[in-house]
Amino acid sequence: MYKIKQEPEDFIVKEINNIEVKDSGEYLYFLLKKKNYNTLNAVSRIANALHVPINRFGYAGNKDKKAITEQIVSIYGVNKENLARVNLKDIEIKVLGYGMEYISIGDLVGNEFIITVRELNEEGIINFNEGIKNKPILMPNYFGVQRFSTQNIDVGRALIKREFEKAAELLKLDIIENDFIGAIRRVNKKIIRLYIRAYQSYIFNETVKEYLKNDIKDNEKIPIIGFGTELEEYNEKIAHIVKNILMDEKIDVRDFITVKMPELSEEGSIRDLFVEIKDLEVKEKKEDFVKIKFFLQKGSYATEAIDFLFG
Repeated sequence: MYKIKQEPEDFIVKEINNIEVKDSGEYLYFLLKKKNYNTLNAVSRIANALHVPINRFGYAGNKDKKAITEQIVSIYGVNKENLARVNLKDIEIKVLGYGMEYISIGDLVGNEFIITVRELNEEGIINFNEGIKNKPILMPNYFGVQRFSTQNIDVGRALIKREFEKAAELLKLDIIENDFIGAIRRVNKKIIRLYIRAYQSYIFNETVKEYLKNDIKDNEKIPIIGFGTELEEYNEKIAHIVKNILMDEKIDVRDFITVKMPELSEEGSIRDLFVEIKDLEVKEKKEDFVKIKFFLQKGSYATEAIDFLFG
C-alpha cells in the first residue's frame, strides 16, 4: 500500500513543451503556477479578474487540483500589464512574451513529475524494486482515475446515446421548456467534451485490460473509439475485444457523430498500449517514504505510473 497527494507539495508537475516565445504576436503567453486548482478553474478565476471570456485562453492540458503545477497558457486580446496585475490566492502568473499560436490541448511534449509516495509498506517497496529492474520501464498506458471523476463516464455515455435528458439530470442543469439540448449547450463546451472523452477513455481502458490478459510483450496501437475508427486496421484480438465492448455498451462507432450537437462529435484517435517511464530518479528515500522524479510523454498519467511502480 501507499499514499500520494497527502499535500499539494507531494505532487509537483512541470509541463515540458517546445512553444516558441517571441517579442510580438497575436497571443500573450504566460507561465501559470497553481496550487489547489485544476487548470480550468484557475483560468476561469483569471478570466473573471480580467473581465474577459474564458474562450480567449488556451492551454495544452488540464493539470491536477491537489498538486503544484506549472504550464504555459495563451491569451488573446489582453494587455501584459493588466495580466501582470492579477493577484489571486494560490495562483502565480509570470508573463513570458508573445506568439502567433493559440495553445490547444496536446501542444506539449510531456510532463516532468516530482512525487512523494508516503506510508509505503514492504509490498510497495518490493514492487518498486522489481519494477525498476528492467529498462526501459514500460507500463500499460491507462487513462488515470482523475479522467473519470464520479460521473464523467455516465454523462459521456448518455451524450453518445442521445439520452440528453439523462445527461442534463446528471449534470443538475436548469431546464427550460424541456429543452435539454439547450441546457447542455449553455455549459462550457470544453467541459462537455471532457465527459465524452471520459467515456472514450473508459472504453480504451477496458480494451487494454482485456487485451493484457494475453501474454503481450510488444507495444501496439489501441483505438480511442470515434466515428472515424476502422477496426479492420487493428489485429484480430484487439478488434474482437472492441466489438464486444461496443456490443455490451449498445453503441456503434457512428454514434460518436452527434447530429443534434455536431460540435460534440468525436472522430477518435489511437494511443500506445505501453508508455515508458523515463529518467526515473530517486530524490529522497526513507523507511516508508520515497520521493521520485520522472518524465512521461503527453497524455500519460503519473498516478498510473505510481500504481505500476508501487501498487
